[in-house]
Amino acid sequence: MKDRDNTPILGTNSRRAFLKTSAAAVAGISVARGAHAASEDVIKVGMIGCGGRCAGAAANAMTADPGVRLVAMHDLFEDRVKGRRQALQKSYKDQVQVDDDHCFVGLDGYKKVIDSVDVVLIACAAKFHPMYLKAGIEAGKHVFVEKPHAIDPSGINTVNEATKLAKEKNLGILSGLQSRFHPAIKETIDRVKDGQIGEIISIEENFVRGPYGRTSRPENVTELEAQYGNQYRFSWLCGDDVPQSLVHNMDRATWALGEVTPVDAHGFGGRSGRDDLLGDVFDHNCVVYRYESGVRAYAFCRTTIGCYNENSSIILGSKGIAFPVHGRIEGEKEWRFRGRGENPYVAEHKVFLKSIRDGKPINCGEYMSRSTLVTIMGQLSCYSGKLVTWDQVAKSDYCIQPTPEECTMDMDPPTKPDANGVYPVCAKVGVTTNI
Repeated sequence: MKDRDNTPILGTNSRRAFLKTSAAAVAGISVARGAHAASEDVIKVGMIGCGGRCAGAAANAMTADPGVRLVAMHDLFEDRVKGRRQALQKSYKDQVQVDDDHCFVGLDGYKKVIDSVDVVLIACAAKFHPMYLKAGIEAGKHVFVEKPHAIDPSGINTVNEATKLAKEKNLGILSGLQSRFHPAIKETIDRVKDGQIGEIISIEENFVRGPYGRTSRPENVTELEAQYGNQYRFSWLCGDDVPQSLVHNMDRATWALGEVTPVDAHGFGGRSGRDDLLGDVFDHNCVVYRYESGVRAYAFCRTTIGCYNENSSIILGSKGIAFPVHGRIEGEKEWRFRGRGENPYVAEHKVFLKSIRDGKPINCGEYMSRSTLVTIMGQLSCYSGKLVTWDQVAKSDYCIQPTPEECTMDMDPPTKPDANGVYPVCAKVGVTTNI
């Protein structure tokens, strides 16, 4: 993948590619042995969600630590559980030990995974991430949870509760914001924080690409099954694209700014492309974040077919410009990352699992909550058309309905298509209220 200046983006190996190539690397990875509750060597993990994201996380964990055993799997749909188990067994024959009794289906199946493991891997519809995270911590388990870590302020409140409880119980929480474990990105941002580009003036964040998920209606399923099975296309399940995609970008921006949060944000968005695509999400969003220092961050995302694509973070300083995703700085003190480009998806699990073995589990809860809430405030502004302040969103308990606890497999879908199969756009800009 390349950016606008034709520079290859570092570390863009996909989880799918890693499933094919990483098994051979397992034997060459040394893992520090330490104290662990399950046994001296084995760490039992379980998947909540059997899409590509969670399968990738399981593969990364098994690659990072040969002592990992995948012992339980859960999804709303049985074919996904069985299909992912078979695919993972091909690459991790000795580490995948999921028998039929530990293949769980349905909305309550996550509880059985939690009961069966030491470490829970959560990557499913983001609506459920906070609830599953808290359930895992309450049960005394370490948890990896993918981004976005919530889709609304109510979910962030749950994440914060789980983070606090994890600290009290000495349990680990690993975020799917893998940029924090990317060697090139980390060194670039360290240099920015050390002043190599001078004072930060502004930040440009881009995640413009084609749409996630399937875009046409699947056959022989109910309307609710179609929505549950294609979470990226429905705002009540995914939170839309600012939290889904720009959370990586805004996490890097927040990191570079020393974890300072915006004073306020204003944004706009909508759906301007094809009406026949499955779902009700916006296909473009733009958010301007204003910080107390005077810095503004301009964040753009788009999910339209047949358009220009770019994934980038561009930090403009008084003495130079930093490109963290590319490991490069231009200006008075030019620099380019020359180190080893370790896969960040594996690196984060390596650090996490070692910390568990050492009895000092890492907890990413605070920064992952902060960065996710930054994107939520941006999405709420895009939906409402209103200026949203940090104080407003931090104190809000707004929840995108229905609540995770209210969801069932036979409920009435929150949105439905018209006679032509077209879904109403999820929000009416200038009318919708959500704080």
